[in-house]
Amino acid sequence: MKKVLFIFLILFIIISCSKNQEITEPETSLYFPPINGDVWETTSVQELNWNENQVQPLLDFLEIKKTKGFIILYNGRIVLENYFNGHTATTPWYWASAGKTLTSTMTGIAEENGIINTNNKVSNYLGAGWTSAPLAKENLITVKHLLSMSSGLDDSLGDDVSPQNLQYTADAGTRWAYHNVYVKLQDLIAVASQQPFSTYFNTHLRNKIGMSGIWIQSEDLSVYWSTTRSMARFGLLVYNKGKWNASQIVSESYLNKATSSSQTINKAYGYLWWLNGKDSFHLPQSQLEFQGKLIPNAPNDMYAALGKNDQKIYIVPSKKLVIIRMGDSADGTNFALSTFDNDLWAKINFVIN
Repeated sequence: MKKVLFIFLILFIIISCSKNQEITEPETSLYFPPINGDVWETTSVQELNWNENQVQPLLDFLEIKKTKGFIILYNGRIVLENYFNGHTATTPWYWASAGKTLTSTMTGIAEENGIINTNNKVSNYLGAGWTSAPLAKENLITVKHLLSMSSGLDDSLGDDVSPQNLQYTADAGTRWAYHNVYVKLQDLIAVASQQPFSTYFNTHLRNKIGMSGIWIQSEDLSVYWSTTRSMARFGLLVYNKGKWNASQIVSESYLNKATSSSQTINKAYGYLWWLNGKDSFHLPQSQLEFQGKLIPNAPNDMYAALGKNDQKIYIVPSKKLVIIRMGDSADGTNFALSTFDNDLWAKINFVIN
């Protein structure tokens, strides 16, 4: 009899746990919005046991700091989605240098498709003379050097990436410098794929995850514009190691490299991604090394797309978070990182902790 009761008790516990799992599963499982339409599941601050009293101070801070769009995803679901200063959910805005991560991702896709090799020299695709460097020095520059900002080309000559403005300063791989020469990645993908970069991008990334948006030429750069939700879609793809539902859009192994230190000079930089939690970092237009984390208030495992005038994608695997900020510069013109990053994370921490 005791044995029967024991078995019954075990079965009861298993069934109860199973029912409880069915209840909690929708909240904890990773979610992807449909490719077509504006439907996007949500979860609430209350359901996540976050600090509801700190939400309004966060939103007030965002509005004061000239934010236009702000989204927090938890495991793919929208927790907060807010628009300020005349912006709406359907208004496009520019990514600025946060869009470098789109180019990085497309480089990984092109390599996976077998049309480029990141170990190859850039001149294999663009031909000799794409810089003004001596040919021997130009031939040192590989695709990976463009991804890691270590081309050795002079970063003090402005945004122009014509050959005459791409001049030799140091051997590739020996110097880190934030440089717009990365856009040559788009050119070599266009050459290798035999189609415009934007066409290849739309086919192999944008359309596959339901993004909106368009590349717009601005001076010497092609800048991406989209809605805030489209930026969130991209962040969600990268958060899930390149997989959208059951489809692997970009390889996990490539993204692991892209979101790890790409060289030893600036440990806080991957393949056009900024990395938190390292013991030192460099910033644009400087050869100084700063000690400590890139964004002290942010989690160590966070990596980010940072664009001019505070365009942000923060991805935090340990917290299951993707956070998007679009808008005007919070405090003053900047190239990527600003004091706003650390101040914003102080406000976010009050909410999520």
